[in-house]
Amino acid sequence: MADIRKNTVHTLDITGYTAEGMGVARLEGRVVFVPFTIQGEQWRVRLEKVNKNMAWGRGVELLLPSPKRIVPDCPLYGKCGGCQFRHMTYEEELRAKGQRIADALERVGRVRLDLPPVLGAEDPLRYRNKVQFPVSQGRRGLSIGYYRPRSHDVLDTPDCPLQPEAVTRLRGAFKTWMEEHAIPAYDETTGKGLVRHLYVRTNSRGESLVCVVANGEILPHSDTLVKALRRSHPGLAGVVLNINTRGTNVILGDRFVALWGQDWLEEKLCQLSFRLSVPSFFQVNLAQTQRLYQTALELAQLSGSETVLDLYCGIGTISLALARRAARVIGAEIVPRAIEDAKENATRNGVSNAEFFCGDAGAVARRLAEEGIRPQVICVDPPRKGLAPEVPAILAAMGPERIVYVSCDPATLARDVDRFSRLGYRAIRARGIDLFPRTAHVETAMLLEQNSAL
Repeated sequence: MADIRKNTVHTLDITGYTAEGMGVARLEGRVVFVPFTIQGEQWRVRLEKVNKNMAWGRGVELLLPSPKRIVPDCPLYGKCGGCQFRHMTYEEELRAKGQRIADALERVGRVRLDLPPVLGAEDPLRYRNKVQFPVSQGRRGLSIGYYRPRSHDVLDTPDCPLQPEAVTRLRGAFKTWMEEHAIPAYDETTGKGLVRHLYVRTNSRGESLVCVVANGEILPHSDTLVKALRRSHPGLAGVVLNINTRGTNVILGDRFVALWGQDWLEEKLCQLSFRLSVPSFFQVNLAQTQRLYQTALELAQLSGSETVLDLYCGIGTISLALARRAARVIGAEIVPRAIEDAKENATRNGVSNAEFFCGDAGAVARRLAEEGIRPQVICVDPPRKGLAPEVPAILAAMGPERIVYVSCDPATLARDVDRFSRLGYRAIRARGIDLFPRTAHVETAMLLEQNSAL
């Protein structure tokens, strides 16, 4: 029997990955999680935490490296909590994500599908069109960047390979402005200080929108800030002040003040135009989102005669794409501002066969069913927690021929697939789409069909 205590070192073989991208090994019946390792490698691992069934370790010596191992292309990798896969080739990352989807569907959803490879990004760099930097003043001085893993300690991040270079320049100009004018950073412990977050949104035309989230209604030296930001990035479209004086971890407050320029950006997605304000939800990877929505449209198999129900519709991105191929689309979303944006986006794009309702997904579906509406296709794109327990039965009772499920978490997708299977719907096809290269996240689009044999 091996001595399995904290700080003991063991030789372990990495046999797989967790949902968070850590390597998995086994030791005397325990599962051991080891970050920054690759399946097939052998490591000397120091145990850092041990309990009855599992342990967490840190690789201290690589004995047998994988041919998929590469030198990380970011000096902050491992210190910042943003990426999990920069130590391996992109091909291995996609394989790991595909395996994660397949394992979840088989183990939780009781479904085995012949899955195609995960649809990877043509360019896994500089893809994020929205970045939110926490701002902090600590022993190391002013930090504007990302949180260290499992902490609220802000790591100063001069550059990040996930963000556009314009964001890097804007962040640098903003930090210099804060330092030159002694603008105090917000302290979440005391509730004092001014600047809480720096938010930057970009679009495919090279334009940027900057929002300063502040613990107050006035931003001193704002004219100087606007000039500095414009010098750093000629594509700057606007600067906005967001007022958030609440003692909360929620990033944005409810009030916005335009300091200069416009308070929105325009973006094209699936040949549709969307106007994005600071609080608008929009996927952060435009190119991969287009491929995700195209996959969802293909799974929907619309002929032009269908009524489609789109739940968790956000600002109407999928709804409006569906409306171009369906007779009628009904979108539902619980966030009032998102529904307002969805209606405006429908008008802007001349889409007259889409209507939107604000409310809980299950409640809206139940009300529509009571009104006699029977959609042939239902599309759902829920948050990471998946569908609420009562929703699958409500949707199945509407009797749709097809359900298209867009998921950002394979585990909750698999759980809901199992629920639908008990209600007469079987999984037909699915494909992973990588919207977040170099991170552990992966999207999945799945088709479920009514089981005619039941």
